[in-house]
Amino acid sequence: MERSELLLRAAELLADTSGLGEVRSTVSDLVSGDLKPAYVGLVLREDDGALRRAVDATRSPVPLEDVLPLYDLSDAWPSAQAARENRIVSVPDRQTLIDGYDPQTVAVFDRMGLCAAICVPLPGTRRTTLGTLVVAWDEAHEIGLHERTMLTAIARYTALAVERALYLDERISVARQLQRAMLTDLPPTPGLELAALYRPAAHDDMVGGDWYDAYPLPGTRARDDGRAPLAVTVGDVTGHNMRAAALMGQVRSMLRQADIDQADSPAAAVAAVERANEHLRTGISGTLVHAHLLPRPHDRWLLRWTNAGHPAPLLAHPEHGVESLTEHARLLYPGLTSADGRPVHERLLHPGSVLLLHTDGLIEDHGRDFDEAAARAARLLDRATRRNTPLPPLLNLLADTLAGHEHTDDIVLLALRVRSSA
Repeated sequence: MERSELLLRAAELLADTSGLGEVRSTVSDLVSGDLKPAYVGLVLREDDGALRRAVDATRSPVPLEDVLPLYDLSDAWPSAQAARENRIVSVPDRQTLIDGYDPQTVAVFDRMGLCAAICVPLPGTRRTTLGTLVVAWDEAHEIGLHERTMLTAIARYTALAVERALYLDERISVARQLQRAMLTDLPPTPGLELAALYRPAAHDDMVGGDWYDAYPLPGTRARDDGRAPLAVTVGDVTGHNMRAAALMGQVRSMLRQADIDQADSPAAAVAAVERANEHLRTGISGTLVHAHLLPRPHDRWLLRWTNAGHPAPLLAHPEHGVESLTEHARLLYPGLTSADGRPVHERLLHPGSVLLLHTDGLIEDHGRDFDEAAARAARLLDRATRRNTPLPPLLNLLADTLAGHEHTDDIVLLALRVRSSA
């Protein structure tokens, strides 16, 4: 009855796993409770035929996974033999290990204090074996029929969970690559210091539509001092999946195209994106701040921006504290376009001023007070501006202090400082 309950629990728990790390940890907990082994591991077969030991990040590293994280399917290891021959391989005692395997295998087992092991192949749906479930003991252990049957069943559940985890990990990896590919290399801009930061959510299954962008405004000429108009954007497309990342790429490209035709107004460019979104039925929704920076005499810049439902940018004046640019209008959403257009707001930026654009991952999270987080961000920005802190360490400081390492949403920060020619 206890083993039947274990198999039922294995089926339920492994069905709820989403990533390889979670599968590895769940299997270890399941097997450890009943069989009381000294070590439980997963070995996965790579596309090139190599074997890779899946590491449980929630536990301390073990010598076996640290010394030999990768090895060949043809190597003299019980786990490799199980995967290669697609059968259960049992090593009941140390003498069997010495007789059947090479000295390196024996040495690693001795270093871990292991004497016996059973290696059960993981059956795959697209290949014969996905790898091996390894269960080892620190004393001689002769596997019985009931234990063999139970481990075989757990290996089947584990194989299904591994295939699902590999599929999800691959999708998330592609989405992450797509997301990062859309993040701009900041252009060199005379008169301005630019810096950006992107941190994905701490949870691997979170893929979002956060982005930043910066590019010279098309059709504009630089002044005699080399300064030229610049467009900057920070936005967040609704959703945490690959579709959100793909839609983010579309809206980013549409906004760039709109700026080619609407370089005189950031609001007109955003309105053009809304019309395209409506006409093409792309279904894009979300928030953004889109701004144009125009050079003015005496090293100053005119900031013209429009806010589509996005968290307020922060503007730090070198001698007058931090201002929250709270002016905003409706978010981007199909069907919410208006014939009245969008408002444009303006501020004159003096040398030493710092503008910070960010997504909501910086200040919005479960259990945190939004207003207090925004106030802390303003205080940190004010101190850094007065001290003339370089922008890259400033952005890291903001992300570390306000969001920490377990943030549940992507974080995007874009900052610029007005330089003095003196």
